[in-house]
Amino acid sequence: MTPPTLRVQALRENAILPAYGSDYAAGADLCACIEVAWVFLPGRTLLVPTGLAVEIPAGYAGLIYARSGLASKRGLAPANKVGVVDADYRGEVMVALHNHSNTAQEIQPGERIAQLVVTPFLQVNYEWAGALEDTARGAGGFGSTGR
Repeated sequence: MTPPTLRVQALRENAILPAYGSDYAAGADLCACIEVAWVFLPGRTLLVPTGLAVEIPAGYAGLIYARSGLASKRGLAPANKVGVVDADYRGEVMVALHNHSNTAQEIQPGERIAQLVVTPFLQVNYEWAGALEDTARGAGGFGSTGR
């Protein structure tokens, strides 16, 4: 099956087209579109440009996730945990990269910093209800399903 095509516009000269790291990867790598290395001090967040604008189809969202190796080995992951690129957004895709480690970390120009997963979603209508249907779980909160 041939996958659909996502239209991508380069907004900066050194932008890198998102690419999958393996045949079955869910996320395509997003790269830092910067001129020189950036240093992330512990606990700091920097908004890293990708140099890209994307045309997400209606009914889909682009979700920006951490790259597992960068997050687990160096403590660099999106500050908002998962970024959302809406179908009507046409500006530059930016990654709010946060240093969760105790040491300064550096990213290089063109380095893979996050991954983009394009996925369908449901947009629903919300309405007030006086009561909700009961379930076996009910209002059981965190950890309530492990009993």
